[in-house]
Amino acid sequence: MTGDPGRQPERTRLAWRRTALALTVVAVLAVRVALTGDVPGALLAAAVVLVWAGALVACWRRVAGSGPLPVGSPALPSVALATAVLALLAVALVLRGMW
Repeated sequence: MTGDPGRQPERTRLAWRRTALALTVVAVLAVRVALTGDVPGALLAAAVVLVWAGALVACWRRVAGSGPLPVGSPALPSVALATAVLALLAVALVLRGMW
């Protein structure tokens, strides 16, 4: 039982686009928090935007690339790490009551 290998690259590109979109939504919400004028909230939002920028570069490279990742490619671990960091920063913002 095999899948359709002809559609796999398209599904992969779409998955990376969804990841980039989700990370962008978190970054936009963090910028919204920064506009409240609270200094700690602004610092957390700046950290979110920096992590978002790095993850967006990795996602963009995967969307633009074709074919499988080379062995040892840092793209997947870096995006996974960025996603975890963004989640922790979002939790920090929520615990501060900033949302």
